[in-house]
Amino acid sequence: MSQTISAEMISRVETKPRGRLIAYWTVTFLLAATVMLSGIGQLMQYGGNLELVTNLGYPIYVLTILGMWKVLGAIALVMPGFPRLKEWVHAGIFFLMTGAALSHAFANDYGDYGFQIILPLFYAALNIASWTLRPKSRKL
Repeated sequence: MSQTISAEMISRVETKPRGRLIAYWTVTFLLAATVMLSGIGQLMQYGGNLELVTNLGYPIYVLTILGMWKVLGAIALVMPGFPRLKEWVHAGIFFLMTGAALSHAFANDYGDYGFQIILPLFYAALNIASWTLRPKSRKL
């Protein structure tokens, strides 16, 4: 009887951190991929990025600055080590995404069904989930 209980407890203890680790990497890779693709699009001034920035009243060179930071941040999120750098990247992504949502709100540029505001807030929530789920090796 005690062997059954202890084996059951061991399996529960081993699967809990593993599930959390899988959730962390899933959320983090999704966040890094979206930030990386967004940064590349901004660097190439691809799609509606020019129109989007000019509608908000920002100069075009902002695309280059944001694009570079996004690409570097996405790389930093997935590379091993550097927990302090990862903390800064998470803070930067949070400020960037909430700032984007507020910029759209203040410029009355909501998009269809508020898409221009909801999408950056979704990415900010994804960022918070990644930060919350991070393993001990990635914490300060």
